Amino acid sequence: MAKKEKSEYLIQAVSHALDLLEQFYGEVEELGVTELSKRLKLHKNNVFRLLATLESRGYIEQNKVTENYRLGLKTLELGQTFIKQMGLLRRSKPVLEALVRECNETTYVSILKDYYIIYLDAVETDMTVRVVPRVGSRLPAYCTAAGKIQIAYMSDEELDNILPSKELKRYTANTITDRDVLYKQLKTIAEKGYAIDNEELDIGVKCVSAPIRDYTRRIIGAVSISGPSMRFPDERITNELIPLVLKAAEEISTKLGFQK
Repeated sequence: MAKKEKSEYLIQAVSHALDLLEQFYGEVEELGVTELSKRLKLHKNNVFRLLATLESRGYIEQNKVTENYRLGLKTLELGQTFIKQMGLLRRSKPVLEALVRECNETTYVSILKDYYIIYLDAVETDMTVRVVPRVGSRLPAYCTAAGKIQIAYMSDEELDNILPSKELKRYTANTITDRDVLYKQLKTIAEKGYAIDNEELDIGVKCVSAPIRDYTRRIIGAVSISGPSMRFPDERITNELIPLVLKAAEEISTKLGFQK
């Protein structure tokens, strides 16, 4: 079977929606339905449907005074996310590599999305027994060190909104599924400035994480050291790994403009 060209997979409605968004460039702040119809060479009814869909998702908003349309806040959020993630990746890579040289364990940088953490990048240890990197994976925040350190500074109300509405799933015997117990632990984590995953997601795997902040002092990610529990005794975690991960987080944060 001949391999299809990528153009054959295009969805016309999605393409039209993107074409519409791209009309707002340069000095163009607002556009009406008639002007958009002319620019896109689409019937006004089609433009209305596209606008209604994009408006419902926050990518387009209507000026109630002029009745014209302009870009919505969701487009700004996407742009900021792209900028932050690219800056985070670029500035964290050498720090992750240096961290591996110091502790010879796998290191990660991750972000929080909804109630999941997403690993953006990882540098592996050369040890035979090691944790397999999960770059791109979505893992629950409440039972991972990287997740807990990123939600630890939230209020109880914010936590209620970000955590699953149903009961917290148990992954191992160490997974905290009681919300009151979890919230109490998160307050302790916020006071200490680091989080530990004590085999709460995977049996035999421990992790230590610290928060990454940007120039606005907001937490935008986490740096982590992860490895087999047999190489993560409490003494090593306390005396070596916690200081190392805190130092790495501070270094990345400083590169992003954070100042104490």
